[in-house]
Amino acid sequence: MSSADFIRELQTVLKTGKATLGYRSTLKAIVNGKAKLVILAKNAPSHIAEELKYYASLAQIPVYVFSGSSRELGAACNKPFLVSSIAVIDPGESSILLLAQGNA
Repeated sequence: MSSADFIRELQTVLKTGKATLGYRSTLKAIVNGKAKLVILAKNAPSHIAEELKYYASLAQIPVYVFSGSSRELGAACNKPFLVSSIAVIDPGESSILLLAQGNA
């Protein structure tokens, strides 16, 4: 899967589904069992990435590491700030879960 395909699907999630941005809300979604997919930026701080990966593995939630930086992930979400982690709660009309499974 190319990065452009993933960005397109991520934007579809943000329009038609539900996702949370940021470390705390991602961790909360994992712990509460609401997250269906966790997306991490390639350059997310290591302690944050390791903690989110750990809790996601306990909850058997797939983790996708985005090939771009947190700045690029924020831009893909149409946000003017850095985004290091995203929890997809409802994929909406996108096929992001299938695309992420192929690269997880």
